[in-house]
Amino acid sequence: MRTVRILTTAVLAGTGLLGLAGGAHADSATPSPSASESTDAAGPTEAGTSFRTATAVKPDQPATADASTGDYLYWVLPVDVAQRATVKAKVTLPPAASRHGAATWRLDVYDGLRRRQACRYGAQSRTAAADAGAVELSCTLRTVRSWAEPWANDPLPGSYYVRLTVVDLPQEDLGQPVHAEVEASVEDEGGAQAVDGSLAAPLVPGAGSATAKADDAGSSPRPAALAEPDGGWSSGRWNDRWLWTAAGGALAALAGIAGYRATRGSGRPARIPPGA
Repeated sequence: MRTVRILTTAVLAGTGLLGLAGGAHADSATPSPSASESTDAAGPTEAGTSFRTATAVKPDQPATADASTGDYLYWVLPVDVAQRATVKAKVTLPPAASRHGAATWRLDVYDGLRRRQACRYGAQSRTAAADAGAVELSCTLRTVRSWAEPWANDPLPGSYYVRLTVVDLPQEDLGQPVHAEVEASVEDEGGAQAVDGSLAAPLVPGAGSATAKADDAGSSPRPAALAEPDGGWSSGRWNDRWLWTAAGGALAALAGIAGYRATRGSGRPARIPPGA
């Protein structure tokens, strides 16, 4: 009976710890709404033409741009540790009567070091027929890591550049007006994707610049960089993996105690004389 009580206590203790871990994960994955979200909901209405002039957007914030066929359109957004980003784009094409053939559009994503990141899945490149009204593209990146070997091409926390352009079309169709819509969403993968080690700083524009700009208060200089995520950069800090590790250790210890008490017996066997 005592063993049953011990096992019950172990299960309840482990359930409480796991519930705490799940609650902590849910709190971190669901940021509270702020007043600035409503003002920025509309998103930017133009795009940059290079990495240096990329238009900043936030996750889940739609961005639009009116451009000419053949232009390179750039946006940039922050992606943090243990997040998996998905970028979607829609290009509304000119009227079919004014086009001379099919056109191939491509969506590329680059990290803070301007390395093109491979898509896990999604239609990164598509060819629109001559009579198509629009073309839709998507790219889901790998989960961002907090640290990687110098030779690796793993995605790291920081700025991610989105580039949208046409790569193949009839020469006569260059310069025709198009309308682009881009939206990026991020999904938090939690401590399951955590690794040992972390970067000294996220890979954002201006982080390694020798000249820094002072903030509005003038208290301390700060390099020009992309806006941080809503909760700030985590850069591999404490995550819910520690709670799962602690819960597993507690359950293992309680199970060991219960097993010892169940197998040690009630004391001296009755068949052995007291004086032996």
